[in-house]
Amino acid sequence: MKQVEKKQYVIYSRKSKFTGKGESIENQIEMCRQYIAMHFGQDEADNALVFEDEGFSGGNLERPQFKRMMAESHKMQFTAIVVYRLDRISRNIGDFAKLIEDLGQRNIDFISIREQFDTSSPMGRAMMYIASVFSQLERETIAERIRDNMHELAKTGRWLGGTTPTGYRSESESKITIDGKTHKSFRLVPIPEELSLVQLIFDKYLETGSLTKVDQFLLENRYTSKWGNDFTRFTIRNILSNPVYMIADDTAYRYFADNKADLCSDKSEFDAQHGIMAYNRTHQQAGKSTKLRSVDEWIVTVGKHPGLIPGMTWIQVQGMLEGNRNKGYRHPRSNVALLSGLLICGDCGNYMRPKLTQRRNKDGELIYSYMCNTKERSTGSRCKMKNANGNTLDAKVIEEIKKLADDKEFFADFLGQTKKAIASGRDGYEAEAETLRQQLSENEATIKALLKSLANVSGSTAEKYITEQIEELGTTGEALTKRLGKLENLMEHQRLASQEFEFFQQMISSLAANIDDASVEEKRRLLKAIVRKIVWDGENAHVYLFAADGDVDLPPVNGEIEPLSPDSKRNPHALPLCEEDSAGRPL
Repeated sequence: MKQVEKKQYVIYSRKSKFTGKGESIENQIEMCRQYIAMHFGQDEADNALVFEDEGFSGGNLERPQFKRMMAESHKMQFTAIVVYRLDRISRNIGDFAKLIEDLGQRNIDFISIREQFDTSSPMGRAMMYIASVFSQLERETIAERIRDNMHELAKTGRWLGGTTPTGYRSESESKITIDGKTHKSFRLVPIPEELSLVQLIFDKYLETGSLTKVDQFLLENRYTSKWGNDFTRFTIRNILSNPVYMIADDTAYRYFADNKADLCSDKSEFDAQHGIMAYNRTHQQAGKSTKLRSVDEWIVTVGKHPGLIPGMTWIQVQGMLEGNRNKGYRHPRSNVALLSGLLICGDCGNYMRPKLTQRRNKDGELIYSYMCNTKERSTGSRCKMKNANGNTLDAKVIEEIKKLADDKEFFADFLGQTKKAIASGRDGYEAEAETLRQQLSENEATIKALLKSLANVSGSTAEKYITEQIEELGTTGEALTKRLGKLENLMEHQRLASQEFEFFQQMISSLAANIDDASVEEKRRLLKAIVRKIVWDGENAHVYLFAADGDVDLPPVNGEIEPLSPDSKRNPHALPLCEEDSAGRPL
C-alpha cells in the first residue's frame, strides 16, 4: 500500500514594531492556524512550521526569518505558505511577483487569509497581483507623505531628535500658537570644549589626509568621544562628513545648489554664521548597514545653531574622504589564522588580529603573529602587549581541542550542559520579555490617561507638570521597546539553537574527532562553536569554553565559564606561547 505523503504547511508572520495588540505576531499565527485547521485538517495546523519577523518593514525581503523560510523551502517540500495578510510578505510589487513566480515553479501554493487569495487557482494569482499593486501604492504614498513632512520640518531649521552630534546638545524651546496650544521643538546648542575637539579633528585630517593617522593621534593623546569611548575611524569619518558643522556661507549655498539638493532656505539666509541642517541624508533598511544618500536627495536648510567649518574647508574634506575611500582601512585578513574574533588582549581587552609576513617556517607555512588592535592603532602608546606567535598558538589550541574530544565523558557532559543552558536561557528571556510587555501596556495606559487629563487643565499650572510626565513616560516606553526588541532577537537565536542542537552536536563531535583532516574553515567553525574566548597575557593563552552553569554565546547572559584544562575543569588552561622565530627560539 502506497504511503500518503504528509503535507507541510508553513505560517509566516511579520510586524514592523512590537505593540502588544492588534495584528500582533501571535494573533497572525493563531488566525493562520485556524484557517489551516478549517480547510486542510487539525494535524496539518498543529504541525505547521512557523517563521516570525518582528521589527522589520515590508518594503523589502531583507528579513532573517523570511530568508530562513525560503532556504528551508529548498530543503523540504512545502505544500503552502500561509499569511494573515498579503502585505505581511512584501509591499514591493517587484519582490512579490518574483516570489510568487519562484513558489509557483516549485509547486508551493501561497495563501493570504485576509484577502482570501490562493495561488492554486489562476483567478487567485491574478487577484493577488492586483492587491500587491495597491499595497505598493500605499507604501509609496506613505513615503511621499513622510517626505512632505520633512519639507515642513526643514523650513523651521530645528533638530528632529536622535543622537546629538559631537559639539552640541539638544535644548527644547516652547511657543504658544494662535489657538493657545503649546508647541515644543528642539535646537542644537554649542558645547565649546566638544566643538574645539571637532575643530582639531578637521585640522588633523587636513594636515595628514589620513583617517588612520587622525585615529592614532586621538588614541595617543587619549581624546575620547562625548560618551567617554575611544574614537574609531568610523566615528571620525562620521564627524568629518556631517554637514551640521558646515557654516552656511555663499560657498555652501553654491555647493548644495550645484549638487541639486532640495534647498528649503533662500540664498539670503546663508548668513555665514549659522550651520547646516540636512534631512533625508541616510537610507536605513532592517538587517543592513545605514547608507549615505547622494547630495541630490538631501533636504537642506539653514539651522538655528552656529556653524564651525567654513564651506570651502568642509567641501575640501569631502573630496579628500571620497578620494581615500578606495584606499580605506581594511582589517587584516588571513586564509590560515584560526583565532580571529576569539583572541583577546589580556591588557586592554581589545581583539588581537593576525599579521602576515612573507617569511615561511620550516614546514613551509607562512609565518604570522597576532597583534593587539589597540597596540597597532596607537603605535604602542596605549597598549604594549607582546605579539603572539600565530602558527604556534593555533597549533597548540587545536591540540587541546583534540585532547578534549578524547575525553568522552567530559565532552558528553559539555554538550549536555550546552543544551541545558540554551533551554534555561530561553526561559529567562521569555520571562523578562513578558514583564516588559506588561510594563509597556501599563506605560501606554498611563500616557492615555494623562492625555485625557491634559485636555481638562489647558492653560493651568498643572499643564506643564503633566506634559513633562508624558515626555518621561514616552522616553521610558522607547527604552522598554528597545530592550524588548533585543530580547526578541535573543529568543529567536536560542529557538534556532535549540531546534538545530542535534545537528550542532553531531557536527562538533565529528569535527573534534577528525580535526587533523578538517579544512581551515571547518576548524574555525569548530572553534567558534565551543570556544568562548582566548585571553593572551603576553606569555600564556587562557582558553575558555561555553556552557557551564548557564553561560552560552548569547549575550547578555552571565555566569561561570567552563575552562579548557587537562587537569582541572574549573581553571582555564594556560598555554605558554610567547612569540618565537621559525626555529622555535623565543623572540
